[in-house]
Amino acid sequence: MRLKDKVIIVTGSTTGVGEAIARRCAAEGAKVLIHGSKRQVGERVAAALGSAACLHIDDLSDAKAPERIVAAALAAFGRLDGLVNNAAWVVRSNIHTTDAALFDRVMAINVRAPLLLIQAALEQLQRSKGSVLNIGSVNAYTGETNQLDYSISKGALMTLSRNLADALAARGVRVNHFNLGWILTPNEYKLKMSEGLPADWPERVPGEFAPSGRILTPEHIAAAAVFWLNDESRPLSGTVLDLEQYPVIGRNPVKENTLLKGVYDASGPVLRRHPAKENN
Repeated sequence: MRLKDKVIIVTGSTTGVGEAIARRCAAEGAKVLIHGSKRQVGERVAAALGSAACLHIDDLSDAKAPERIVAAALAAFGRLDGLVNNAAWVVRSNIHTTDAALFDRVMAINVRAPLLLIQAALEQLQRSKGSVLNIGSVNAYTGETNQLDYSISKGALMTLSRNLADALAARGVRVNHFNLGWILTPNEYKLKMSEGLPADWPERVPGEFAPSGRILTPEHIAAAAVFWLNDESRPLSGTVLDLEQYPVIGRNPVKENTLLKGVYDASGPVLRRHPAKENN
């Protein structure tokens, strides 16, 4: 029980990586606030965790949502020891399709909300000498050409993590950060299907994308998260950890339009990897 009696907020925890983190935290003895935007989906997760969880539905594009989320955790469990800023809006956009409204919404959900959540939770985290874990993306380094706004937001989140790790160290609050690579979440599976890939695409990913023969799962991330949320990792803070199967920085770049071998011709859908420049 590595998180026994700790109270942890996990945003975006009704599916995917956030759900896996919430479930693993509960399994390790924590009480967890489940957060999402769809009540029916959230109720399924909260019911599975029973008394170890409470559910709060809220829209992170609302600047007041962070205060409500923290208040809900305190009302349910009376304290706060950890905050996982996992929720994000993953949206396709490029230099031609981006407008002010889209950019502002992406930044509000992916950057402003984590900042305001830390701000709202700070007093409680100081009392408990708590831990913040921000869930970013390897897109922070450059990003895919069709994820411009998302990539910008993840670059900003990485800077936020490092800045606050420095600013909050003297208060005993630790801030660490994951940059995630390609994760096989339910939403990622559906997205690739909507873009024309076959139902068995996870079993047909080329080796340059998945040297191990499979892409990462949410459970891989959840296992890593436990270390950074408990006192085993104290006093480490300001760590930015890339969770991928290969070095994200410095790897020889693979062409963005690499095809699933034997599946598509040059006119068909492609699998893109997160491009990393050789001299980044």
